[in-house]
Amino acid sequence: MKTVVLAEKPSVGKEIARVLGCKSAQNGYLENDKYIVTWALGHLVTLATPDEYDKSLKEWSLDTLPMIPEVFKTSVIKETSKQFNVVKTILKSDKVDKLVIATDAGREGELVARWIIEKCGFKKPLYRLWISSLTDDAIRKGMNNLYPGEKFYTLYESAKARAIADWLVGLNITRALTCKYNSSLSAGRVQTPTLAMIVDREEEINKFQPVKYNRIYFLNNKTKFIFQYKQDNRIFNLEETDKILNNLNGKKCFVDNVIKNNKSAQPQLLYDLTELQRDCNKLYNLTPKQTLDIVQKLYEHYKYLTYPRTDSRYLTSDMYNSIPSVLKSLDFGEYSKFIKNIINKPITNNKRIFNDKMVSDHYAIIPTGVKPNLNILTGTERNVFELVVKRFISVFMEDYQYQQIDVSLKCDNYYFKGKGKKFLNLAGKKYTKILF
Repeated sequence: MKTVVLAEKPSVGKEIARVLGCKSAQNGYLENDKYIVTWALGHLVTLATPDEYDKSLKEWSLDTLPMIPEVFKTSVIKETSKQFNVVKTILKSDKVDKLVIATDAGREGELVARWIIEKCGFKKPLYRLWISSLTDDAIRKGMNNLYPGEKFYTLYESAKARAIADWLVGLNITRALTCKYNSSLSAGRVQTPTLAMIVDREEEINKFQPVKYNRIYFLNNKTKFIFQYKQDNRIFNLEETDKILNNLNGKKCFVDNVIKNNKSAQPQLLYDLTELQRDCNKLYNLTPKQTLDIVQKLYEHYKYLTYPRTDSRYLTSDMYNSIPSVLKSLDFGEYSKFIKNIINKPITNNKRIFNDKMVSDHYAIIPTGVKPNLNILTGTERNVFELVVKRFISVFMEDYQYQQIDVSLKCDNYYFKGKGKKFLNLAGKKYTKILF
């Protein structure tokens, strides 16, 4: 008897097959004497269209709304039906006694697999491969430590509920708007409120009336002091600005007060997808989609990063012992001195890094421990990868200790204020190099 391994896409399926030693290539799958590795092409099965419930619903009309099926059905996607039939034939085979779900380890991946399994009528034992990187070692360990399929059934139910909500909101309101206004209009559970936020913000911008104001600065070498005028330092009366400048002309400034406070700042948390997309946009002008595509490639193709679609910025406690080997894989170039400084001391183990309660499906995006070859990456891929590397290294560095210095200058009866920082530990200087 053989075990079927169902991946979400051919590239992932072929990687798993290679690690499992499946060398016999067939139409839509690979196999050996123990495993059959096959794949979807993303979704092979989706929710049925309205006319699949009732032929009369093919025509758009306000009279047929709302459309609320008593039981939601699924149907095979026509464009990928050939691969569905390959998977179905495999699952119906008497040579198969169990199935390992190896789609993306997340809500949507679970939905991809479960709809295929239900549509094929597969009733044999289910297991789950749950991994966050596609390295050979991760695949082997995952296959040796499979989870029972029922552990993730609620994840599937969650994804199915979202899909049904999209169907109910999207199809009903889209038809209602289009029929009422006799124009091709669309609405969606996510699309419509998102568009509303954009419109509201656009209206705020259009209604904004700019008002001119001045600020007065005093420059001393590289230090900038700002003139203290009422609460926000802005002078809206432009004539008042000229009056103040005339009164200041030729006057000397004296240090009125100096306040020094020692402060510290902890390293920033690890990256989740949203935070990484935000920084890539700020630093490299990448769109969220571009960032996701790059991180997905770094995860799937190069195997340099862990699973990207995560909303957690923490690691699980069982990962603590694996961190030194991941750090050592980054011991090259400008990072070597930071790595050596970290691994020569006990590695920090605190709740800001390792926190099981803050990890749901997946932990934060970090390097996998595979020694990277930066020369094979494009410039943009390297930028994104090194951003994750820098954030990963920085969380294990000591807190940034600095002294906040506030200086007040008096010039006649006017005051200027300035601020500055003084590094109190070496980490402060390191942060300026390793962070953005």
